[in-house]
Amino acid sequence: HILINPNFDDSVPLIQRSVEKLGFRFQDIKIVLISHAHGDHCAGTARVKEFTGAQVMVMDKDVDVMESGAKGTRMGFPPVKVNRILYDKDDVTLGGNRLTAHLTPGHTKGNTTYTMQVQEDGRTYDVVILGSANVNDAHQLFDYKPYPEMLPDFMRTFELLKSLPCDIFLASHGKFYGLAEKYAKLGKGGPNPFVDPAGYRAHVNLLEQALYSKMAW
Repeated sequence: HILINPNFDDSVPLIQRSVEKLGFRFQDIKIVLISHAHGDHCAGTARVKEFTGAQVMVMDKDVDVMESGAKGTRMGFPPVKVNRILYDKDDVTLGGNRLTAHLTPGHTKGNTTYTMQVQEDGRTYDVVILGSANVNDAHQLFDYKPYPEMLPDFMRTFELLKSLPCDIFLASHGKFYGLAEKYAKLGKGGPNPFVDPAGYRAHVNLLEQALYSKMAW
């Protein structure tokens, strides 16, 4: 299996129980990916690697942060050795599945959005697993010495996100794509709520408009 975002270090036992509740073996996780090198998404990576022996794959511009454990910041986490450095548009394959890693920087230098295609009932669906594209601190958009390219990176990211075909919208936070609300609708008739191209476009547009608003502060 491929696991995206082990989240906090103390999230790992919960994730393990959830994986096993679905009938899978946690030790069968062979690849760990992250959306970006913030602790709420990646701090549990070292523990998952220790438990499973999985290969850790990270976008090139976030590798230093992962291997140092965000050393020197207030958001430190257990460091982890990266087994494979990913670059923009690299593919990650396992068991017949193929994910493409898209560099969508801004939120972090190596923030990553993954795309893949899945088939069901003779139809092919485009899946987008969105990395965060929100601005945490508007003051960092201009003249932020650790990341002077933040603003132009965000601008390029939104151009890319708007160009991606999307049928199934997933993201690094459940609230971004209405996980709880959609899950509650499953099995109650009607179309699959996770097939939501309009929701994807609306979310990307919302975050882009938020960027423009923060630029004007």
